[in-house]
Amino acid sequence: MDLVDNPDLPYNVFAKACPSRGTLEHVTGRWGALTLGALSEGSLRFNELRRRVDGVSEKMLSQTLQALERDGLVHRDAQPTNPPRVDYELTPLGHEVAGRLLGLIHFVEGRMDEVLAARERYDTARGGR
Repeated sequence: MDLVDNPDLPYNVFAKACPSRGTLEHVTGRWGALTLGALSEGSLRFNELRRRVDGVSEKMLSQTLQALERDGLVHRDAQPTNPPRVDYELTPLGHEVAGRLLGLIHFVEGRMDEVLAARERYDTARGGR
């Protein structure tokens, strides 16, 4: 079966107008993938999540969480306390997506020696970097 064009699926990410492209971008972008991975460990408050996803700005994390919430992958629980408390956690769909992403993340982490060696060979062949 051709995995690129599966007629059994109502959506085709390879088609320019397919709405699945946006979700794929939210999930596989650097901050989306790291946010989903961090939330797979359990519910986190905004600043806990920001510390866990090292390097993400407040603005970018906020935008990422909104996109993931809109896609139904993250649940935002705002509690009316003083000061307000907001917790983020994965939805069942978010857990499924995060599980698949974590498989890829762990695979990449486990093969970094090969990746770094390939980078070095590439850079050396092109006159160094």
